[in-house]
Amino acid sequence: MNAPPNIDHVTPQSDGDVVSWLTNETRDQRFIDNIFAELCIRLQRTGIPLKRATMNLLIQHPQWLGARIIWADGKREAEITRVDYDVQQRSEYIGSPVYEIHQGIDEVREKLEHDPSQGRKHALYDEMRAQGLTDYVAWPLLHTLGKRHVVTFATDRAGGFDDAHIASLKTVLPVLALVSEIRMKNRLARTLLETYVGSHAGEMILAGATRRGSGTTVSAAIMICDLRDFTRISDSWPRDDVIDLLNDYFDAMSEPIARHGGEILKFIGDGLLAIFPLSEPKACANLLHAVAEARLAMAALSERNGMMGRAPMNYGIGVHVGDVMYGNIGSRTRLDFTVIGPAVNMASRLEALTKQLKKTVLLSRAFADLVEHDFALEHVGEHPVRGFSEPIELFAYNG
Repeated sequence: MNAPPNIDHVTPQSDGDVVSWLTNETRDQRFIDNIFAELCIRLQRTGIPLKRATMNLLIQHPQWLGARIIWADGKREAEITRVDYDVQQRSEYIGSPVYEIHQGIDEVREKLEHDPSQGRKHALYDEMRAQGLTDYVAWPLLHTLGKRHVVTFATDRAGGFDDAHIASLKTVLPVLALVSEIRMKNRLARTLLETYVGSHAGEMILAGATRRGSGTTVSAAIMICDLRDFTRISDSWPRDDVIDLLNDYFDAMSEPIARHGGEILKFIGDGLLAIFPLSEPKACANLLHAVAEARLAMAALSERNGMMGRAPMNYGIGVHVGDVMYGNIGSRTRLDFTVIGPAVNMASRLEALTKQLKKTVLLSRAFADLVEHDFALEHVGEHPVRGFSEPIELFAYNG
């Protein structure tokens, strides 16, 4: 959400004014919640006695089923709440007006002044009566390819909405559907890119970095992590247990990385590649803080697995720092936004050495030089690294 609508000087509106505004004057407004709040206020200024309105949107997000935008009389901005997937099994959804619309009904109308025993039965109606509302209507907000979202309006006017109010509200629905779908598509594109390639890469792709070979040089701390004995686990554990284990492992590693400003560029089987751009002055320290938190999370995960009779989870992390080429690599029709270069190769080789040297986290001398005054590091000597002509001085981090 950005700034709330600024319509202090808007003159009284007509239906046509509202539709014209929604069609022609919202192009520069990025957020549907702000558009919806301003729409409700403008509808009030046409004479419609709106007291409360909501949009219930189904979104494609790895964590959330949907979002609910709620506007109330006297508010200059709407409130957004996220709705998790489990709501579909809860009483707040089952039998609700939103549920009925999702099931294919084209209108839910409830005259709240009438005897409650004669109307629909759901806790929402009792809540609205308690708030003094007298009439409620819900309609599908129809997007392309049969997608149904829901918009609702309520009033506290004695007698509820009249026929003219209902007709005026229906007038704006087709345009609101188009305007909301555009914003949702934009947000969906951003969400999918953030989910699958990371936030920074997603921003670059949205900004036009889609040509094969396009990219830039980035100075970064590089972290590569790999789970130990995964082949044995995947061969001996049930499939669903293996998937759950991988998800728990990636949560334990990924959340600290994101929290400390790192960006995960890819998951590779049971491994991950992340960078901490040096444009952030504390990038290298942030990486080690993330590693320390991930270590604690992995220990807790191993403890939970141990209670189920499973062996502890072991992993290795290789860390280096240097310049990487950050951009589009691939075939003409299938691209990957990733980092390549000798610095990435070094981090990968160090991760492989963690098993041989029996160290969980190995750092290159180049990385250690940037953090050794602030962190306790263990010097483990010089070791040959495959693909590099000279032995590399290595350090272990046990924090």
